[in-house]
Amino acid sequence: MADPIGTVAGPGDGANEFVFVAPAEESIKTGEFVTYTVAVDGTDRSVIARVTNRELIRGLPDGYLADPGVGPETVAATLGASDDTELYRLRATVVGYYDTDMTTFANPRQLPRPGTPIAIAPDRQLETVLPNLGCATDSRDVTTLDGIAEVGWLLNRSAGATTVHLPIEEFVSTHLAILAATGSGKSYTASVLIEEMMQPDARASLLVFDPHGEYDTLAEMQGAESFQGADGYEPDVVYFDPDRLHVRISELTIGDVMAILDDPSNRMQERLASAWRAMQRAESQTWGVDELVAEMERIYGADDPSVGALEWRLRRSIQRNALFDPERNVPLDDIVDPGQCTVLQMDTLDRWNQQLVTTVLLRRLYRERLDAVRGRESSIEHPLFAIFEEGHRFAPSGGDAPSLGIMRKITSEGRKFGFGLGIVSQRPSKIDPDVLSQCGTQVTMQINNPADQDAIEQSVEAAGEDVLRELPGLTPGQAIVSGDAMNTPALIQVRERLTSHGASSREVIEEWREAYDRRREEPSRSELADFGGGESTGPQSLD
Repeated sequence: MADPIGTVAGPGDGANEFVFVAPAEESIKTGEFVTYTVAVDGTDRSVIARVTNRELIRGLPDGYLADPGVGPETVAATLGASDDTELYRLRATVVGYYDTDMTTFANPRQLPRPGTPIAIAPDRQLETVLPNLGCATDSRDVTTLDGIAEVGWLLNRSAGATTVHLPIEEFVSTHLAILAATGSGKSYTASVLIEEMMQPDARASLLVFDPHGEYDTLAEMQGAESFQGADGYEPDVVYFDPDRLHVRISELTIGDVMAILDDPSNRMQERLASAWRAMQRAESQTWGVDELVAEMERIYGADDPSVGALEWRLRRSIQRNALFDPERNVPLDDIVDPGQCTVLQMDTLDRWNQQLVTTVLLRRLYRERLDAVRGRESSIEHPLFAIFEEGHRFAPSGGDAPSLGIMRKITSEGRKFGFGLGIVSQRPSKIDPDVLSQCGTQVTMQINNPADQDAIEQSVEAAGEDVLRELPGLTPGQAIVSGDAMNTPALIQVRERLTSHGASSREVIEEWREAYDRRREEPSRSELADFGGGESTGPQSLD
């Protein structure tokens, strides 16, 4: 055990809480991990506890002095302090000891006795046991493991002292949520994880749904030495702009089309559904609005007024929308491959078209993964991970997005088929609760909005009360990592990106000044009138 920094004073308010005191010169922050030794079933165990509160007191605490089992002289001797030394009273919650058989924490179900020495938990021990890395010891050099993502270091330690690595397989299988207020670093953190997943020891197959064009700089991974493998591997970064994003009309479901059309009547819906089912049973799946209208006319007659009204709606909403095409689709072979990160740039598409492209793509990808796992012919034989920037746009809590249904399906069943999702959002309260609750690993950054804090509390099971208390006090780049990829929540500082950050705030004041200077250098309207050497006509009379 490391040198003691405090001594247990007694139990706290909760069943797993205890109070210890430490001299003022021992700077122990809330969120820090401490350790003590206790005998469990005859074996000494190194138990980890998290500091949840601290308050400064003067002199020896009354409660401690009143303990007949520990005299003041013992306290002073243990702490190496005199009677008038300033002390901190700290409350800590027991996390547990690391069970090497279960590779997670086990609760000793007993609090430390008064007088038990408390020490700062060693860096190597925390690096091993905080993340869910499955180590068979509590002091492994985890940097030698494959398939781990270095996300940062423990916030209460010096930079890089206690590095936190997440098991990539865990958070891509059970889904991921990155939740933060605007400007707190959510897309930055997502890019850090993307960089880690594209390293030679992972070689992920990634899709990034980018509605704002914030991931341009990921292309810097190509050719960068830090991403190259000994066997010649280097990640491939592919960008799909809106001109390459198409939805083949036959890939739409009748529900999609009903949502696209402008309030069709019941009679219209009946006619459209009949014709749509007939077209989907056709041998060729490269048909468009012309063929669909012809089918409705065949069934109901060319003079049917509902068919005529439907034709007008179909041509306006589908045929004149460049997104829809009778033949073209986004080729899955071009966007999905091991070692490839594909960024789907949707910044010039409106929200509805973004959702429709996403809906059809996810359906196709999920179908291919289902076929692959079931042993049927499939074009995608490897697992996938898709990250959604502005995730509330694709899985809104209101339930009015066509993409919501397939995202619910993937988050609830995708693990079995090797299809994981990552949700990045500044508004947790705007995300569908079912989708958010299925995100097994959470990276939560500064959140001030009470509604968003409530959404996290209700949907994120690993977010305990002490975790939620930290949210308003975080600064950009600081995060709480919790859930399946961690054995216990930890407060971290996100590491620096290897590529440039493409979503930083604009230098507004500087741009205003530059724009003002440019305006001043432009000729005035009266000066423009003299261009060309023409003579002024002088004042004009209105008479």
